Amino acid sequence: MIYSQLGQQFIGGEWRDGKSDNTLIDINPYTSEVITSFKIANVEDIDDAYQAALKAKLEWDKVNAYNKRDILENAVKYIEAHEEEIASIIVQELGGTRLKAAFEIGLVKNMIKEAATFPLRMEGKILPSTEDGKENRLYRIPAGVVGVISPFNFPFFLSIKSVAPALGAGNGVVLKPHEDSPITGGTLIGKIFEEAGVPKGLLNVVVTDIKEIGDSFVEHPIPRIISFTGSTKVGSHIGQIAVKHFKKPLLELGGNSAFIILEDADIDYAVQAATFSRFTHQGQICMSANRILIHKAIYQNFVDQYKEKVSTLTTGDPGDPQTIIGPVINNRQAETLEKLIAKGIEQGAVPLVQGSIAGRMVEPTVFVNVTPEMDVAQEELFGPVVCIIPFETEEEAIEIANDTRFGLSGAIHTSNIERGVEMAKKIHTGMIHVNDITINDEPIVAFGGEKQSGLGRLNGQWSLDEFTTLKWISVNYGQRKFPY
Repeated sequence: MIYSQLGQQFIGGEWRDGKSDNTLIDINPYTSEVITSFKIANVEDIDDAYQAALKAKLEWDKVNAYNKRDILENAVKYIEAHEEEIASIIVQELGGTRLKAAFEIGLVKNMIKEAATFPLRMEGKILPSTEDGKENRLYRIPAGVVGVISPFNFPFFLSIKSVAPALGAGNGVVLKPHEDSPITGGTLIGKIFEEAGVPKGLLNVVVTDIKEIGDSFVEHPIPRIISFTGSTKVGSHIGQIAVKHFKKPLLELGGNSAFIILEDADIDYAVQAATFSRFTHQGQICMSANRILIHKAIYQNFVDQYKEKVSTLTTGDPGDPQTIIGPVINNRQAETLEKLIAKGIEQGAVPLVQGSIAGRMVEPTVFVNVTPEMDVAQEELFGPVVCIIPFETEEEAIEIANDTRFGLSGAIHTSNIERGVEMAKKIHTGMIHVNDITINDEPIVAFGGEKQSGLGRLNGQWSLDEFTTLKWISVNYGQRKFPY
């Protein structure tokens, strides 16, 4: 398999061990078997990676735009040729189901295809001047070097979401994957772009942990942009450090999405959509529906059907095509969920469904009798746990949906499309979907959150804008007249 060589750092176009004496063990969250181990990167390795990216970026500048496009398209071809192997490592390293693996790979291919258009879209402008005989030119140029920090839940896609557009826009990149997904979110991507033909050192992958490197990845003087996907708590810290050092932070953070079902909705369809929105990849998605808000007129009908549907979800081996819910990524996540469930019960929430927790295997829990101020309604439930909350009026539903520090995604189900759209406009979230699931990401549509769910927008033109800057060069064809 191609993964046998991916237990090393990828720095300056070379596969090598990190310079730290410490080791990271990459395990299968379902079986606890060791997949591989890494000698992790230290601060010196971080510097090597950024220096390599800066140097290689100068070579990338000289590559014809059409050749850059071809190289990025080669990455898609490589993925297609190794799709089964990549799906296998998503199952093994992440505990992702076969369904999740296929879904994630599809997202990755579409994102790279969009990024492949960027070299041909580095357009500038010529603007008029207030001065006679002068013109103003605006050039779109790469930002320089981009540092990318990716999470463990959809690491293949959420690394590519920044890496591919940054490369397409002409930048060098250093990628630090999460320590629970070093291959899928890191070295696999290094291998793909190495095979695609990017210059040596243009993309670097450093596998490490924060105890080893502290804030050095963000503080390093070379990167101009830090793109982080992960928790709001960590994102706040990274954003503050980046701004302190005059770097632009791009932050895709946590969510607490509301799935709203109005009294005129198609209940059968809403049950299916709400189930997918909560339990896909064990609920470990920032856009997952944490709160299901249901109009009282259809409350009991929905609850009965939803309970029946959730009870059919199979939990177990993610490698089994019939499995819907595999393991959460690590013991810490399982313990956090166990505490949140206990806290919910203590505060008065009633489990309509309460599954068991055995190690990293967390079966679904569905809470009713939830009030908006409870912890289970306020915190991001990064696992197969969901709250059901009734409402009587649209205004009440909007108030409940907005009663959170997060603002990432959401959904509204109704037979009246424009009613849903008008309601959606009043909900403080970066994205919301009428008669659809909360989990949506498309390569040419602006993606990002409001409030504590993030800063900036990615995908399509927005990624091109984020990973480039505009440079003003004016030309005076005559001579300016001076007053003295």
